[in-house]
Amino acid sequence: MTAPTRAVVLGGGLAGTLAAAALARHLDEVTVVDRDTFPAGSEPRKGLPQARHAHLLWSGGARAIESLLPGTVERWLAAGARRIGVHQEMVSLTAYGWQHRFPGTQFMIACTRPLLDRVVREQMLREPRITVRTGTEALGLIGDPNRVTGVRVQPRGGEAETLAADLVIDATGRASPMDRWLPSLGVPAPRTDRIDPGIVYATRIYRAPFGMADWFPPVSVYADHRDGTPGRNGVVLPVEDGRWMVTLSGTRGGEPGAGADEFDAFARSLRHGIVADLIAAAEPITAVRRTHSTVNRRLFWEQVEPWPAGLVVLGDALAALNPVYGHGMSSAALGAVALEAALAEHGLAPRLAATAQRAVGAVADDPWIFAAAQDICFPDCRVAASDPRLGPQAPERRRFAELIGATAIRSPALSAATTAVSTLSAPSAGLEDPAVLAELRRGPQRPELVRPPLKAGERALVEQCALAGSAGRAQASGVH
Repeated sequence: MTAPTRAVVLGGGLAGTLAAAALARHLDEVTVVDRDTFPAGSEPRKGLPQARHAHLLWSGGARAIESLLPGTVERWLAAGARRIGVHQEMVSLTAYGWQHRFPGTQFMIACTRPLLDRVVREQMLREPRITVRTGTEALGLIGDPNRVTGVRVQPRGGEAETLAADLVIDATGRASPMDRWLPSLGVPAPRTDRIDPGIVYATRIYRAPFGMADWFPPVSVYADHRDGTPGRNGVVLPVEDGRWMVTLSGTRGGEPGAGADEFDAFARSLRHGIVADLIAAAEPITAVRRTHSTVNRRLFWEQVEPWPAGLVVLGDALAALNPVYGHGMSSAALGAVALEAALAEHGLAPRLAATAQRAVGAVADDPWIFAAAQDICFPDCRVAASDPRLGPQAPERRRFAELIGATAIRSPALSAATTAVSTLSAPSAGLEDPAVLAELRRGPQRPELVRPPLKAGERALVEQCALAGSAGRAQASGVH
């Protein structure tokens, strides 16, 4: 009788949950191990401090999740999430100017991170092949340089034990211990690049004013990375239950403060006042919460040779990205899809792990270089990287990216191409296709926007918010 095939997934966050869903299609038993306990509802998970900040799930990631767990998008929307057309239902000030609201060719899912994770977790747990062990610490790998055969774990308050596995997945995130564990087995540590712009996030949740929660577009104001000053960004994201999640961020030397007055002042310091105008009339329902866990870090596991059979690293344990670009969740989802594709083709053959690791690394590469190439432009960014695309060739690549960015906000066809790339729905190599380059040579087809592209009703409400905020500030200062 053939023994059942087994996998162990280290980490029960989004990357681990999706990896488990992929594995359950091909193996008999999948065990997810996490040191935390999962919240019963939509509260932030202890091991994910950044869950209190705005998260964007782009259409490339949403489609990947839907392919692994059908029905997930419908369940998000039923729970209060919004499906936002990109760019038709968005108001965005990019580094290059205001983005025209061209007809949506892609989309994003807007909701809080705890809601998003809860729905995915519930979908995963519908699969009987998957078992979850929370409150359990992973202690180390079992195996040798040629093959990983299991994991040593210890339940909280219990005895250490070994979980044998045909395949181990590391989805433990930014705190992954794999760069220490594998050298102890005789496997070399990977090349690791770090791009640290020193960015700090501050988030506050508001009750949206004037019945605006269900239809007003998300608003984003991004820094111009070319002007030599610290980057300051602001996002107003509609989330479930009639709320706005407002996340402000600043790179080293331009960080948002932790107090309510500092939060409001930072919003006023952005390149445009629309974020400050909107929140001026909104009711704050939480304190300001900050986080610093934002360093871009890329571990090139796929370049380690020989790679041991029985192990795959994915998610933030492979590529941890600055959240401002919204690519982390989508990159993790695409990594799980790549893992599933490798399993479908190779089964548990000895070459599976190395093949899957290369595939996972490939889908993480576009979001990595996008974040790193942007963040490296900000002052006082700390760089420890040997990626040649960030070296002497970087200025040429940057000029091409800036030409694309400046043209796409005013060109429908070019905007559709760049949006497919930025939502991780298409590879960045597509921007060098002849048809895309022809649109680039054609240049902008729309005038430059000098103010936010708001519809008449939207503009009236923003003005109403700004007036309400001015009246409130005057009252607070004693001016009548």
